[in-house]
Amino acid sequence: MTLEEQTVLVTGGAGFIGSNLANHLAETNDVTVVDDCYLGTPANLSDEVEFVDASVLDDDLPTDVDVVFHLAALSSYAMHEDDPTTGARVNVEGFVNVVEQAREEGCETVVYASTSSIYGSRTEPSPEEMDVSVNTGYEASKLARERYGEYFSNHYDMSVAGMRFFSVYQGYGGAEEHKGEYANVIAQFADDIANGESPVLYGDGTQTRDFTHVSDIVRGLESAGAAELDGIYNLGTGDAYDFNTVVEMLNDELGTEVEPEYVENPIPDSVYVHDTCADASKIREEVGWEPRIDFEEGIRRVCAQYTDE
Repeated sequence: MTLEEQTVLVTGGAGFIGSNLANHLAETNDVTVVDDCYLGTPANLSDEVEFVDASVLDDDLPTDVDVVFHLAALSSYAMHEDDPTTGARVNVEGFVNVVEQAREEGCETVVYASTSSIYGSRTEPSPEEMDVSVNTGYEASKLARERYGEYFSNHYDMSVAGMRFFSVYQGYGGAEEHKGEYANVIAQFADDIANGESPVLYGDGTQTRDFTHVSDIVRGLESAGAAELDGIYNLGTGDAYDFNTVVEMLNDELGTEVEPEYVENPIPDSVYVHDTCADASKIREEVGWEPRIDFEEGIRRVCAQYTDE
């Protein structure tokens, strides 16, 4: 499903996922981006997107729109453990602030980023209805978003869809490079290997992720907004790959033989999510969304900037 001729706000829209979404939607919609440039840069945006340098905690945000995509967040474990108060302020208060301003302006459709991390470590596909728990400040902030989303839906009859992203990637040839240490491991591993440096793997490299290409995430977000979905939805492929396999596949694609470096995991085992895998049947059944980029194709796209030179 697609959005056309709508006014759209994308918060965090100069960041990795946000800029991919904003640029795509701007082809057929009037798109405004709000970003404070902590993790994003307006250089990621096409000329068709209107950029506003602002925080999601600000008053008078440009929320007089048809659809809000709320992607702004402090999006890593470390950011929240370093400063839990700021993490909660941005991820929870910022969410409520944006949605409330949009509601007051008459917007009835919100799609926002949650996380698959709240499923914990699971090698089996995780359905939305399973019990979830939080072990980190980051996970707590995203679960709080889901509860506030439920509040806005139930109390104000808004359509509020929380999207539990699995491991989203694109590579440094896309909009990930500015994220540096916060970029997906595939982007970091590919850049290291292409430059003859050993990628650093935590533990023994057997941890697995459901790697989902950003173009599929963008289609899922757009479909959720167009269909005015309400509730919680997974966005993932249903396939998982371990980090050792990722390194092997990158070496094969790049024509290299760079060995990884294994280091002790700096994240405590008690909170580290070792394995993830999505059950995306709910959004498939409701809007027909399917991932289109299989992992082999995704690896080719990540490596293209190095192999096409």
